[in-house]
Formats: sequence, structure tokens, C-alpha cells
Amino acid sequence: MYKFISSSSKSKLIPLLSNSILYKSAYSSNLVSNSRNEISKFFHKPKNGNGRWVLWGQSGFRSYSSESDRETMNYDVVIVGAGPAGLSAAIKLKQLCQQKEVDLSVCVVEKGAEVGAHNLSGNVFEPRALDELVPHWKEEEAPIDVPVTSDNFWLLMENRAFSLPSPFDNKGNYVISLSQLVRWLGQKAEELGVEIYSGFAASEILCNEHNEVTGIATNDMGVAKDGSRKENYQRGVALKGRVTLLAEGCRGSLSEKLIKKYNLREKGQGQHQTYALGIKEVWEIDADKHQPGYVLHTLGWPLDQKTYGGSFLYHMKDRQIAVGLVVALDYENPFLNPYEEYQRFKRHPAIRPLLEGGTVLQYGARSLNEGGFQSIPYPVFPGGAIIGCSAGFLNVPKIKGTHTAMKSGMLAAESAFSMLQEGLKMENYWDNLRSSWIWEELYTARNYRPAFEYGLYPGLALSAVEHYILKGRSPVTLNHGKPDHEATREAQLFSPIEYPKPDGVVSFDVPTSLYRSNTNHDHDQPSHLHLKDPTVPENVNLPKYAGPEARYCPARVYEYIPDETGDLKLQINAQNCLHCKACSIKDPKQNIEWTVPEGGGGPGYTIM
Repeated sequence: MYKFISSSSKSKLIPLLSNSILYKSAYSSNLVSNSRNEISKFFHKPKNGNGRWVLWGQSGFRSYSSESDRETMNYDVVIVGAGPAGLSAAIKLKQLCQQKEVDLSVCVVEKGAEVGAHNLSGNVFEPRALDELVPHWKEEEAPIDVPVTSDNFWLLMENRAFSLPSPFDNKGNYVISLSQLVRWLGQKAEELGVEIYSGFAASEILCNEHNEVTGIATNDMGVAKDGSRKENYQRGVALKGRVTLLAEGCRGSLSEKLIKKYNLREKGQGQHQTYALGIKEVWEIDADKHQPGYVLHTLGWPLDQKTYGGSFLYHMKDRQIAVGLVVALDYENPFLNPYEEYQRFKRHPAIRPLLEGGTVLQYGARSLNEGGFQSIPYPVFPGGAIIGCSAGFLNVPKIKGTHTAMKSGMLAAESAFSMLQEGLKMENYWDNLRSSWIWEELYTARNYRPAFEYGLYPGLALSAVEHYILKGRSPVTLNHGKPDHEATREAQLFSPIEYPKPDGVVSFDVPTSLYRSNTNHDHDQPSHLHLKDPTVPENVNLPKYAGPEARYCPARVYEYIPDETGDLKLQINAQNCLHCKACSIKDPKQNIEWTVPEGGGGPGYTIM
């Protein structure tokens, strides 16, 4: 990315390389390698001298404006989030450009330090959408090379494991690393001329006088914790698009604002979204224990019978396994600690022997949508659309959402292209979504998750009827229960849970795990975690719910620390944040607002 610096004598262009890794587009690679004088030849100032510049390259032109207090870069399509949905949309747009022999400028902005750094998933990958997007992905060396060889499903008791018939059908699917797949998709997008700017966090929605979205603005860089400007201060940049696609992932901060602003959930007649928190590690284990393609899912212990969730264990390549626990965030007991439940799970006698002698390579956590069909909002807003997990297309019984996220991005790209080139409406995305295999898949899966509102065993019975007898054709659609934050009950109704201390062999403390996540934020910046009412933690959450923030966060961002008088006060360690968003979901009074930190901060996943 580049910025104009105005002076009394002339305007100069300098590269914005601070705190970012710039993915090179078809022509930006040339720009990066050239000197400042050589860069200037790519820019042409119009004769009217109105402060707008034009950059020429292999993909047509971009206009740059410095008419306001921030620099503006204009594109045909601006995409927020370089995940599966955002990159699939970008690739599809450029493919359509090639097919129709037209040119549209496409920009993807990503808050992670590099593409893939913030992407975490199980992940047993269904290649259905990728087959449509890049049919020859095998020949193009996609990092998808471990086919599923066995499907296993266990019911865990504290010291026993019972094998159950597997409801999953993973034939033709692959065990992958999502962060590696996303990096490969980023390379494919670049080859087509998509411009990807990583290390820049979209913090603001831009609208015109007609209340239509016209793009986004990145947050300012180089702001100190006290709000003052540091020596490296740089004003955020406005990225304006004729179409804006939000692909921020689950609980995207800008997406949530637009869903509320335009009443999109009500417009789509959707119920509230429900969520879960997924905690994952990648281990390297002994070769004689490794079975590439082996897939295991479990229900039951360590969670109580009222708490929905389960574990996964997938054998990847190179002696690596992905092991994790998913805990639905509508749990009632405020003393429940998802991180500690995961540590306890690894001690199970059916799991521990596999991990002993191994090494943890990486740790991470992320919230995921579980609302499914019932919770899909109307995904189109004036000026753009919401795609992928920002809208919520996860198939809960399959435990898969990457393929549906990718397909939603492709459908939105087709609608955006038709709007820009043929004058059709962006609302066609909604129509195309409802006639796609996404809709059919989520409709048939719609009753699995709400069935477990009645508890573990009733949920198993109801879901078995849905799967084996009704096959998704039930005449009724079950509703979700309370929103996750409302499900938390008062601490006086429960006893504190005594979790075992970490043994340093299969279970670990939070600081050790955080180190393995490669999480990093500049300490000297304003906190990106805002309390709407600073008095709520001490006056409500602590006395009524025993301070649940200290437990539902898997990164020890929230701690109650005694002050000089001995009274407990909430301390926010924002630098620990894994960007899982659980705090904005589970806080009983919805008092925590998660916003983006300075671009480039957060986890640094490479194999998750």
C-alpha cells in the first residue's frame, strides 16, 4: 500500500510497509522493487489538478485521492478478510473478468500480519466448492494431500470410551491445515491480479449521503495507549469500492454492525445466532502412533450433560495431529472454563497415550457459528454483502463450514460482477444463495443443534431420528434456546469447579499455550476491547456470576486483580487476545465490545 505525503513543494508517494506484509499483485511487485523515483512513473496526475491521482498497471487503473484527512484508494470491489470466503470471492471475480474479457479492480484487506495468520479450523475439508472454483487444484499443488481413511465416533465417560456408529460421511474429504489452504488461495488470487493488503485492519464502515456503504477505512497506526501519536503515526486509509464484501469470519465486528444497522437478521427472518468456542492444538507425535487420515469425534465427558460440545482428533501429515475441543457458549455454569475442560480432555485414558512423548507445535482458539439455517441473516446491504462465517453457514452435524463459506463467496462474486457489468441487483445473491446447495445442505441439517437443548441423551436420540429416519425432512423446524449470554446462570446455583493442575506433559497453563500461538500485539496502543460500562465487571459480573470473563476467555485476557485496598478489579490484558471473540458473545450483560487492534497484531498461525 502507498501513501501520499503532502508538502508545500510537492507530493510524494511512500510505501506503507510498517507492521505489514504486503502481498504483491500483478504490478505491485514491480512497485515494491523500484526506487521512489521509479515508482513515480506509474502515477499520472490529471490536468484538472483536483488532487486525485491515477495508478496504471496490468489490471487497469486505480484512483487515489487525498481530498479528505485520510488517503483514499478506489476499487471496483473491496473485500474485508482474506479467509476462505473472501479469497474465493476475489478469485471468482477475476475468473469472470477473464471469461468476459473485462477488467475489474479487486482489493482484499486482511488484519492478520500475513494471509492465513488468523485462520484456524479443525479441519476435515470437503472439496466441493474448491472443485468448482479451481477444478485442477491437485495439479496446482494445493496443500490438500491427506485423504480421510477412517471415521470414528466415541461417547466418552470419565474413564471409558464407547464406540458408536459414525454419523459422518467423510469419504472423499481431506485432513488439512486451513491456514495453509488460505495461503495457497491467496497465491491463486494474486496470480489473477487481486491486490491483497495484509497487516491492515478494517475498523470503520464508510457510507455516503444515501446511507449506502461505499467501502471501509483501516485504523490508524502508531497511536499510543494514552491516545497520543507516536513517531511512526500513520493515518488510516480509506478503501472505497463500488461493491464491498465483508468476509471477516465468525462474529465479524463490521458485519455485526451492519446486521444491526440494516436489521438484516429480522429481514431474513432469522433467529439469533448461537456460537461455540473451539480450542485446538497441533501436536507432533511418535511415528508408530501416527495414522494419516484417521478421524475421531467424541461427545460426552469432560462436559456435563447439559452442555453441548465435543472433541476432534485428526491425523494430518508429517506425524502431526490436530486435537481440540468445541464448547457451545450457551452453557449455564459460570464456573465452567473451556480452556481447562480441554486440558482435562487430554488426560482421558483413551487420549493421553497418543499424546505422551509428543510435542505441541501450535495452539489457538476461535469462535464458530452454530445457528445454522435458522440464524442466517439477509446477507445483502446497500452497497455490498456479507459472506462466509460472518453470515453463518457452518453445517453443525458435519462440523464443516469452509466449503459453504467458499461457495457463498463465489455466489456473491457472481452477483457483484452482474451488478457492475450488467446492471443487475446485488439482491440476486440472496436468491442465488437460496437456490444453491448451501441452502439445501443447511436446511436438512437444521434440527441437529437445537435438539441438544434438551440435553445430551435426548439430543442424541432426536438427532439419530433426524439423520437415519427423517433424513432432514422433518415437518417441523426446531428453535434455538436463549442467546448464549442469557444462558449464563447465577454463580450461587453452582459450586466452583476444581480443575487439575497442568502436568506439563499433556496439559499446560495458559501462558505456555499463548506462547505457542505466536500471538503478538504492540503493548503501547489503545485497548481494542471496550467496556460499554466500566462499572459492570465489579458491580454485576463479579458478585452475580463470579467473574466469568476470567474463565470463558482462552487467553487470560481478563483477570480480576486486587487493588491497593484489596478489592478485586478487572484487568484487561489486551495483548494476549487470540481474536476468538468469545468475550463479546458470552459476557452476561453484553458489555464487552470487540474491535480490531492495530493491523498485524494477533495470533500467527501457520499450521492451524
